[in-house]
Amino acid sequence: MEPGNDTEISEFYLLGFSEKPELQPLIFGLFLSMYLITVFGNLLLILAVSSDSHLHTPMYFFLANLSFVDICFTSTTVPKMLWNIQTQSKVITYEGCITQMYFFLLFIGLDNFLLAVMACDRFVAICHPLHYTVMMKPTYCTLLVLMSWIMSALNSLLQSLMVLWLSFCREVGLSHFFCEINQVVQLACSENFLNDMVMHFAAGLLGGASLAGILYSYSKIISSICGISSAQGKYKAFSTCSSHLLVVSSFYCTGLGVYLSSAAPQSSHASAVTSVMYTVVTPMLNPFIYSLRNRDIKRALKRIVGVPVM
Repeated sequence: MEPGNDTEISEFYLLGFSEKPELQPLIFGLFLSMYLITVFGNLLLILAVSSDSHLHTPMYFFLANLSFVDICFTSTTVPKMLWNIQTQSKVITYEGCITQMYFFLLFIGLDNFLLAVMACDRFVAICHPLHYTVMMKPTYCTLLVLMSWIMSALNSLLQSLMVLWLSFCREVGLSHFFCEINQVVQLACSENFLNDMVMHFAAGLLGGASLAGILYSYSKIISSICGISSAQGKYKAFSTCSSHLLVVSSFYCTGLGVYLSSAAPQSSHASAVTSVMYTVVTPMLNPFIYSLRNRDIKRALKRIVGVPVM
């Protein structure tokens, strides 16, 4: 394979969801609304956690980090799409595409790792409550988040650098609203076998390991909850992790849907539509899922906005 500086193109074309001009204002308004809700919702959640001393616990520390990552995750793709619709342009530069790809992989990896860390936190809190303060010290929690950043950054850096070694010999159009790495790699006119191997290996190792950790944690949590004698005790224990379980389900189910749709022939458009669920919808819903089912966050939000939260 020849180095990426032999690439004969300087830009990609993001074809988006529809080329019909009459649908562009609707798509623009819809995604702008979802983006603003995502940003302000997650910012409110971060502000609530940081301003209330009662929420300075490992669970809410991880939740605040997840909200920050969700803002960055959505900001990697949606603003560029909105700009292209507004300017009636579908162009993204080669360098911009690689940069977008890097940050997309970085933040989706962080989402993946943080959800696993939060499952581990709930496992220790419910299954080993007497050891919780020792096992989940602030230094340990910070280290877990730092390790998540490092592993995700290394993975995204490796895969992005490998794309630089590919050659693209023609005008490249992506049936997507952002530079999705799988589609970019498949459009290369040079050998991409190694890229495919690394992508699948990283997805299996990092994503599979995180999902396995989540499933193990919740199997132990459910077993522990079933051992509680009182119905009130069971409800209280389950309520502490129900929001996280809902977020995990939406993230991995939509991610699996994208993976399966991308594996099917002639499914680029379907993959783009499905990608909206975990790149835009899930980050938008996360603050509502956590706040509407959590009295502590409701109380903190009421103190900030001055009105009761549902």
